[in-house]
Amino acid sequence: MGRFVYVECLIRADIDALWELTQDPDQHQRWDLRFTEIDYLPRADGEPQWFRYAVRLLPGLVITGAGVTAGDRHDADDRTSALRFASAHPLSPIRSGSGYWRYVQTPDGVRFLTRYGYRPGWGRAVDLVFRPLIGWATAWSFDRLRLWLETGKTPERSLWQALAEVCVRVLVTATATALAPPATAVLVAALAVLLPPLPGTPAARRCLRRSTSRPPEPRAAKAPLPELETR
Repeated sequence: MGRFVYVECLIRADIDALWELTQDPDQHQRWDLRFTEIDYLPRADGEPQWFRYAVRLLPGLVITGAGVTAGDRHDADDRTSALRFASAHPLSPIRSGSGYWRYVQTPDGVRFLTRYGYRPGWGRAVDLVFRPLIGWATAWSFDRLRLWLETGKTPERSLWQALAEVCVRVLVTATATALAPPATAVLVAALAVLLPPLPGTPAARRCLRRSTSRPPEPRAAKAPLPELETR
């Protein structure tokens, strides 16, 4: 699968609360920008959890896929959740992949991190653009989750605030372009792009984010998963 996406965020919250918001599909789909719907399928006790997911790109255009996940929470301060996923949809930018979430309790909070790789669905050339975007979406979602746990701001409210802030920046830039001298307009546009978001607005830049070719961490690789067969 080549290189992997790695994102890490420090969340000052209870590890059990973080586990709940990430393992409950109804809560997960609220904060994760990468998914529109996540549904768990029936399973027997002790078996890995199969799920279906959907991403709505446009009205009437929905990409679907399936996956399987298994969580290890035996260590109260160091937990892992591994998954495999795949999509047979012809427009899916991801054909198949695997990865993990890891939850590490520290004195400053919980290190919540993910590492995943995938086989591109649109070819390597398109993936040169898509991979940074999916990495950004992962980091933005992690910070959205952090705000929910640390401040109580719901994911829906965070999204509206982010959209409002983008609109204000675009409006200020457009006004400066129309009314101000060119040098001033360029300065305003640069500030609109470079100034960090407000503290209460989700921001991918607050997370550690990189593309890596390192092998999985030994602990994360222990999570048992069957081979994925798209259902």
